[in-house]
Amino acid sequence: MSDRKPKKFYIKTYGCQMNKYDSELVAGLLQQHGLEPVAAPEDADVILVNTCAVRDHAEQRVLGHLTQLRLHKQADPSRKIGVLGCMAERMGQDLIAKRPFVDFVLGPDGYRKLPALLGLDERAEWEKDGQDRLETYTDIFPAHTEGVAAWIAVMRGCNNFCSYCIVPYVRGRERSRPAADVVKEVRRLAEQGYLEVTLLGQNVNSYWDGEHDFSDLLRLVAGVEGIARIRFATSHPKDLSDKLIDTIASEPKVCNHVHLPVQSGSSRILRLMNRKYTREQYLERVRRIRQAIPDVALTTDIIVGFPGETEEDFEQTRSLLEEVEYDGAFVFHYSVRPGTAAARLPDNVPHEEKIARLEELNRLQKKISLKKNRALVGRIEEVLVEGPNRKRPGQYIGRTETNKIVVFRPGREESKRGIVKLLITDASAHTLFGREPDEVPEGETPVAVAAAASEE
Repeated sequence: MSDRKPKKFYIKTYGCQMNKYDSELVAGLLQQHGLEPVAAPEDADVILVNTCAVRDHAEQRVLGHLTQLRLHKQADPSRKIGVLGCMAERMGQDLIAKRPFVDFVLGPDGYRKLPALLGLDERAEWEKDGQDRLETYTDIFPAHTEGVAAWIAVMRGCNNFCSYCIVPYVRGRERSRPAADVVKEVRRLAEQGYLEVTLLGQNVNSYWDGEHDFSDLLRLVAGVEGIARIRFATSHPKDLSDKLIDTIASEPKVCNHVHLPVQSGSSRILRLMNRKYTREQYLERVRRIRQAIPDVALTTDIIVGFPGETEEDFEQTRSLLEEVEYDGAFVFHYSVRPGTAAARLPDNVPHEEKIARLEELNRLQKKISLKKNRALVGRIEEVLVEGPNRKRPGQYIGRTETNKIVVFRPGREESKRGIVKLLITDASAHTLFGREPDEVPEGETPVAVAAAASEE
C-alpha cells in the first residue's frame, strides 16, 4: 500500500436495497476516519464498487465497469480500487486475477477491515482469512443519503437456502440486531428529519433478537416520534404470521404494502426451488392479508425458466398472476449461480423461451397494474413528497402509502415537502398523476375533474 493516506472516496453500488444500505455503512465508516465522499471516480483517492451476485447479468455489469475504472488506475497508480459485497465474497481472489488492477476485495461481513486496508487505522487486523459471520455493524451509523426516507438493516444473512440463490453463501446465516439498537438508529434518523424508514433483511419475517420478533420490532419503531411511515423488505411467505399481518393492519404507521415473492405458481417448481410452501399455501396467505388489510398493495418477484419448468408449470404461474392481481411484479429469467443446489440441475429451458415467458408475464402484469392504478383516479391519496422530478422541471415526485409513485406540480411552497393530500387525476401502469385538491374548481367534484384531466 502507498504511504500516502487517502482523503477522498467514491462508491458505485449495484444491486438491492441491502447493498445500498451497506454502501451507506461503508461511507459512514470512512467518514469516521476523515475521508470525504466525492461524486465522480476521477476525483477520488479510493474507488469502491459494491457488487451484487444474485444474477449473472449483475456480475457482468460489474466486470464491465471495472474495466472502465482501469483508466483511473493508469492515470494515478496510487489510487486504490476495491471491490466490495456479494460478488467479492463469491469470487474472492479470482476477481483480482481477472482484473489485476483491483487492489483488494471485501465481502459483506468484512467492511471493518477497510480502514486498515487503506492505511487509516494501523491497529485494525485485516490480514486474517475469512469474514466475521456474526457481524451486524450495529455500532456504525451509516452516512444516509439526503432525503425523507432511509433504509435500516435489522438483520443480516439468510437461513432459507432456496436452491437458486447465492445469498446464504455470500452473506452467511441469519443474525438479528438488538431491537434497542434499531430503535436508536431510527430515533437518530427522525432527529435528522427523515419521515420514513424501511426495515431491511433477506427475510425480515424471521427476525428474532432473543426477545422480540418482527411484529414486536414494528411496534417499537412505530413508537418513535417523528417517523410517519414504516416499510419493510423482504418477506418470505412461509414465515408470514397472522401476528405480523394483524400488526400491519392495526399499526397506522406501518404502510399497507406487502412485497411477498412467490417465484413460481407451480407447486412442483416451488419444491425444486426449496421454497417450503405450495401454491395453495401461498394463496391462503394472500387471502389472509387481504381479509385483514382490504386496501393493501401486493407486489412480488417471479423467476421464469427455472430448470425443468414446463409449459404447464409456466401456465400455473401465469394463472396465479391473474388470480392474485398484484399491484406490481418483478419478473426475472433464471440465471445459474455456481455453488447453489439448482446449479446441479440441467438448465434445460432455452434462453429464447425464458425471454418469451418473461415478456408474456410483463405484458400481463402491465395490464393488471394499469387497471389497478386507474381505479385510483378520483381518489384523494396521502403522498410523501420525495423531491423534484429530475426529468421534468417544476414537477415533484412522491409515494403513496401503498408505494405507488405520484407525479404532481406543487401549487404551494408547503406542498414541496412532507406528506400532502393529492387528488389522483390520471394513471399509467407505473405512475400516478395528481394535483392538490384545492385546485378543484368550485362546483365540480374531484371525480369530475379527474375524468376531465384523464381526457387531456
